[in-house]
Parts: sequence; structure tokens; C-alpha cells
Amino acid sequence: VQLQASGGGLVQAGGSLRLSCVASGNIFKINVMGWARQAPGKQRELVATLPSSSTTNYADSVKGRFTISRDNAKNTVYLQMNNLKPEDTAVYFCYAEIQPIPHYEYDYWGQGTQVTVSS
Repeated sequence: VQLQASGGGLVQAGGSLRLSCVASGNIFKINVMGWARQAPGKQRELVATLPSSSTTNYADSVKGRFTISRDNAKNTVYLQMNNLKPEDTAVYFCYAEIQPIPHYEYDYWGQGTQVTVSS
């Protein structure tokens, strides 16, 4: 199983970016998909998660600005980021809790995509 993230880049404060992440490989079921980020010198933090039940969860720092969504038919998770701030600058990682076969679940991480917000 692999996760491939894309969509990062450089944007001015107040701008928007949309991240995408596609899961591929031997997949029986995807339970949770989400995004985390890691800024230089800081620990990785969860940004948003979306279980298959469609109950979204967001870090307080991004509530009202970021929106997570999924396309289950495409095994893809998106992160729409609006009103970006310089403090959102980080490497963004997608992750997923995937069952490659029934009854077994593993965590998988994408390679990360850089988001840089200039002031």
C-alpha cells in the first residue's frame, strides 16, 4: 500500500491550496484518512481526520479554514486550505488506517508535501 500526496506549494497569506492524497495497492478497506503536518523544529501534529463514518475532526488551529473530504471510489482524501497563515507553513503528510486484508489494519503515511505561506 502506498500513499501519494500532492498539491503543496508557495502561497501568500490569505491564499488557498488544495492537497490531494491517493492510496493505492492491496486495499480491502480504508477506515480513517487524514492529514498531519510538521513544522521545522516542532512535533508532527494532526490537522484533520475523516473516518469512513464521515465525522470530521480538526485541530483547533485550522477550524473554520481547512476542510477535509474523501472520494471513496478513488481512495483519495483532500484537504482544502483557505485563509492560509504563515504559521501553517509545514510539511503536510497524509495518512490512512487501511485493511489490506479483512481483520488486519495498519497505519500508512505518505511522503509529505511542502506548504509555505509567505507574509
